[in-house]
Amino acid sequence: MPFLMIRNDITKVAADAIVNPANRNLLQGSGTSRAIYQAAGEQELTAACEAIGHCDLGRAVCTPAFGLPAKYIFHAVCPAWHGGVAGEAEQLAGAYHSALELAVEHHCESVAFPLLSSGNYGYPKEQAFRIAADTITGFVLEHDLTVYLVLYDRDSLTVSRKLFASVEEYIDDHYVATKDESWWFGRRRRESAAQRWRLEEEAAPMLEAAAPPAAPMAARSLEHLMDNLGESFTTRLLRLIDERGLKDSTVYKQSNISRQHFSKIQCNRDYNPKKKTVLAFAVGLHLSEDETIDLLQSAGYAFSDGSKRDWIVRYCLEHKIYNINQVNTLLFEYDQEQLGA
Repeated sequence: MPFLMIRNDITKVAADAIVNPANRNLLQGSGTSRAIYQAAGEQELTAACEAIGHCDLGRAVCTPAFGLPAKYIFHAVCPAWHGGVAGEAEQLAGAYHSALELAVEHHCESVAFPLLSSGNYGYPKEQAFRIAADTITGFVLEHDLTVYLVLYDRDSLTVSRKLFASVEEYIDDHYVATKDESWWFGRRRRESAAQRWRLEEEAAPMLEAAAPPAAPMAARSLEHLMDNLGESFTTRLLRLIDERGLKDSTVYKQSNISRQHFSKIQCNRDYNPKKKTVLAFAVGLHLSEDETIDLLQSAGYAFSDGSKRDWIVRYCLEHKIYNINQVNTLLFEYDQEQLGA
């Protein structure tokens, strides 16, 4: 964990390994393959591949990365598109899985893939993306590995047009484009809340003195509510996990959070998370919007009317879209920071 989509030149991605779309004879190809060879050093990489000689379709082999910022290059032999009737889907999934197994074998913490087979190999981009996302997601659920899928355009994304249109309409209805208006509205709301708290604190002694005999139960309920309001992010998160009877591993995997990151949170009751981390847990825990507001508040955050990311997440919560990869695909579509990590 986690799995993230990025726009970048794959030869510049800071990962332990990058994946080269290869052919069976491990010869330099065009497009992404050529860029990788040129950045790594054509002479050195060609010699390393010639020493290996051959790799079967749907499998991957490893060479050093030479001049690249990565440690390794995994050469994944990808299928060309033949109409989907020649076992291409299984072969493409196998290429991804073989490269991911190499990452574990070489103790990599991160690996970056291009969208395999989608260039000169002719694989339809939407289908290629779905195979990539499904294979990578299934693998990272069982392994502590950060995987980047490097995309150059939006054509490969598999967000349905109906869903995209619905999100677009939702954002248009709610998004406050002018930051200043949102900030002033938020400040007025914060000032109003602060004034209300001051009045409640001043009135508390009088209310306590005037309370009827039955008030102790109400007072305890109010005290419990106030205790929950004062919970730290870590305390509230762990309580939510326990209340739902979930395993920690289930939650952090569903939230696109690494095991190491979750351990840091778990061991530090005063942990200060990033907002994207809080929102990721909201999706992973299948929280309602109100529950998410409370979780954000425990970390010192709130939904922003001027944030497209926040409105996309709110849309997903409202429509019970709790698949973190689907949420992140929508965020990627709108050039917004993804959840998790």
